[in-house]
Amino acid sequence: MFLPWSQVPNGSGVCRAGAPMLVWPPADWEGDCLSPAKEPSLHALTLHAPGDVRHESVPDPVLRLPSDTIVRVLKTAVCGSDLHGYHGREIGLDPGTIVGHEFVGEVLEVGEQVRSVRPGDVVVGAFSTSCGNCVACNRGLTARCLAGGEVFGWVSSGTGLQGAQAERVRVPLADGTLVKCPPELDLELALLAGDVLSTGLFCAEAGGVGPGQTVVVLGAGPVGLAAVMAARAMGAEVVMNIDRIPGRLQQAERFGARPVHLDDDDVVAIVREAGGGLGADAVLEVVGSKAATRLAYEIVRPGGTISAVGVHTESNLAFTAGEAYDKNLTYRAGRCSARAMMQRALGLMTSGVIDPSPMITHRMPLSAGPNAYALFAARAEGCQKIVLEP
Repeated sequence: MFLPWSQVPNGSGVCRAGAPMLVWPPADWEGDCLSPAKEPSLHALTLHAPGDVRHESVPDPVLRLPSDTIVRVLKTAVCGSDLHGYHGREIGLDPGTIVGHEFVGEVLEVGEQVRSVRPGDVVVGAFSTSCGNCVACNRGLTARCLAGGEVFGWVSSGTGLQGAQAERVRVPLADGTLVKCPPELDLELALLAGDVLSTGLFCAEAGGVGPGQTVVVLGAGPVGLAAVMAARAMGAEVVMNIDRIPGRLQQAERFGARPVHLDDDDVVAIVREAGGGLGADAVLEVVGSKAATRLAYEIVRPGGTISAVGVHTESNLAFTAGEAYDKNLTYRAGRCSARAMMQRALGLMTSGVIDPSPMITHRMPLSAGPNAYALFAARAEGCQKIVLEP
């Protein structure tokens, strides 16, 4: 296993286990964590400041390690978590970073250690890298891989991984990060396995969803709809979806959820009644806000579970340890281990158990990326999931 670069002395030729490794940094290094000094030759979406996404020329990605691949991106997408940097809720991203973490594409080049894919293979990538061999990966926690765990589209202080809203992307740890697309599955659907659908499955699984339960999903964006589909596939008897955007609630109803309007309905009373006067067995929180956490606490039954996959930036929980104690509450939170869920997600779509295609509402060329971000950030009516094609 390679050491993180921050732990490798400059010019060191061995890793912790004594195996040969590349000298780092390379001679042509100029501070970009992924590309050598060369003239820009491909196009990508970059974030320069909150609200400032640009379609511009960037350097080609190159193989850096023998476990790398270069993938020609066929389809990518704008994700709700992309908006954290766009809105300035997450800080520290280097200006000019290539954004985006969802992609399907064709393998162009492979490093000498790559075994699972070859040039010409069509693959879908998990949104974070993983080796597939460490203790965390072997336990299914690929999001916390000891050798990887980097999210595409996040570079801070020169360290990180450029994103996939580009014509090509470098994929480290390819054997543990990429999955071949089933040939019978449309590429737009395969794209959803790398994040959205896997995250919905992960959230429902962490919530302990099972037959006969009353389940509430907070948020009716793409991940919320994926959580609705996952809960139904796991046998939940009642699935409710809470949001304040009418178009999204209508979409949730099409996927089999009972829609509840956050502002117009008495949410707490409705959920408690549906749960036999007690509340929901599981609340799947995909929003990532303090208000959503507090509402989840109010509607979950005693002994119930809150499963949170929304990206939180607040400094403390919306309920106290004493309140959790008084409800015998289980609270589970964290980044989805997408690579561990992707085969299952692909299988559910290939078999027809889940069909998330209606959530894809907009298709645009990559060059229209700045407009796509503005549209998605405004929560425009009828805008659910935007797929971009380089």
